[in-house]
Amino acid sequence: MPNSSPIGIFDSGIGGLTLAHAITELMPNEPIIYFGDTAHLPYGDKSATAIQAYSVKICNLLLEKNCKLILIACNSASAAAYDLVKAYVGTKAIVVNVIDPVIHFLDQQWSGKTLGLIGTKQTVNSGIYSNKAEALGKDIHIKSLATPLLAPMIEEGFFNHTISEQIIKEYLLQPVLQNIDGLILGCTHYPLIKKQIDQFYQGSVEVIDTSLIVANEIKRILHEEDLMNEGKAVGRQFFVSDYTDSFEKSTQIFFGETIKLTQYPIWD
Repeated sequence: MPNSSPIGIFDSGIGGLTLAHAITELMPNEPIIYFGDTAHLPYGDKSATAIQAYSVKICNLLLEKNCKLILIACNSASAAAYDLVKAYVGTKAIVVNVIDPVIHFLDQQWSGKTLGLIGTKQTVNSGIYSNKAEALGKDIHIKSLATPLLAPMIEEGFFNHTISEQIIKEYLLQPVLQNIDGLILGCTHYPLIKKQIDQFYQGSVEVIDTSLIVANEIKRILHEEDLMNEGKAVGRQFFVSDYTDSFEKSTQIFFGETIKLTQYPIWD
């Protein structure tokens, strides 16, 4: 595959834009194709079978666009569909999820610590972070809490707002999240509310922004595979399975420019 081929990114909605933005900042020459499955969001309360079906359909589009790397920019889909997507895509593209780079980061820097994790019901119920962290053998303990109101709240534009502040506070005060050294933002929507979470903790707990960790891992992989685009980027394309005003506004917030959204239904 040519180095000028795009990076494909997909998520259930706007959450993966945190990763698209981090990747663009880190590797401005890389063209990006983003797919937001707005018709089926949120993924966090869907069955694993449904998420797998959506993921394979989206990968068909990204493969048609000759993506050299496909990032599953959603924790719920990473937990439910990564193995299936990797097998489905085969050698046509590199497939990266958003969980393994974070586990590698914990392995390097968080031995012997207790971490909180907030995410969707699907991510938390899968136990994937806890199981992978335990398998490291580094005495890393993860205390997880499902926070299902946060992703829809962010999708509707309620971040950096008094409503979001109150909901965040209610979740972070839950007993399971007490006495932690760090908090993993286990949903790609959550970097949008990192500032409010930081304000809540006042520096007493380190808030781990997974979007930066994943972007750095993608850069490492592309460099290692000699797939970095040395030429000028040919731009970014944004597809959605269902057009929403809030999605368009969010892309403008992230990229500081008007983003043209192309509606591309994946389900007949």
